[in-house]
Amino acid sequence: MLFDLIRDVFRGVPIDMASALSQILATLFVIFCILPLHEFAHGWVAYKLGDSTAKYNGRLTLNPIVSIDPIGSFFLLMFGFGWAKPVPVDKRYFKNPKRDMAITALAGPFANFLAALVGGIIYIAILIWLNITVPKFVHDFFLSYIFINIALAVFNLIPLPPLDGSKILGAFLSNKALYSYYRYQNIIILIAFFVLFSGFLNTPLAFLENACFNSVIWIAELPFKLFGLL
Repeated sequence: MLFDLIRDVFRGVPIDMASALSQILATLFVIFCILPLHEFAHGWVAYKLGDSTAKYNGRLTLNPIVSIDPIGSFFLLMFGFGWAKPVPVDKRYFKNPKRDMAITALAGPFANFLAALVGGIIYIAILIWLNITVPKFVHDFFLSYIFINIALAVFNLIPLPPLDGSKILGAFLSNKALYSYYRYQNIIILIAFFVLFSGFLNTPLAFLENACFNSVIWIAELPFKLFGLL
């Protein structure tokens, strides 16, 4: 994101300002609208599974003011991955703590995938409505919006604390293994940040993100193909 743009400026690489602006606007839209949706999904599923903690803390809302994390938003703008203020969840209220925590954790990435799919459907509808002649700014905005959501979903599914993937993985670990897992989570977090910034995961993450992006576009095109519009 902005880090890449700034780096290109210092390297003397020509910048497409319209494309850059569309990416920034797409990111801001995700920060103010989709990150709150991600956290709302966690809280709503937890509530349905018996935990009212999020509701009592006023977090069952799409209001971005209560969800935005300044540092997480900065990271999303600068580096393409970020976070909102986590919704409080108390697994003691779950009937099956491991299973229900995993389902609650999965709700966030699922919300991102769903948001990407809705964006894909709107994008395809615009393509058909304008007979493929979509302004580049609109084209770049929607593709950036879809890709950011997919990147967030894939990133959050990495099985490292405090990401959602760690809670999903917890459903498949023994109590002893789970205890050790969270006992050393601070060390694991430091290792995770090192791995992320070292670029070691860039290739596998890019592969997963591109595969998910192509899948979302394919699914978004299906209803239009069924009615012979594509």
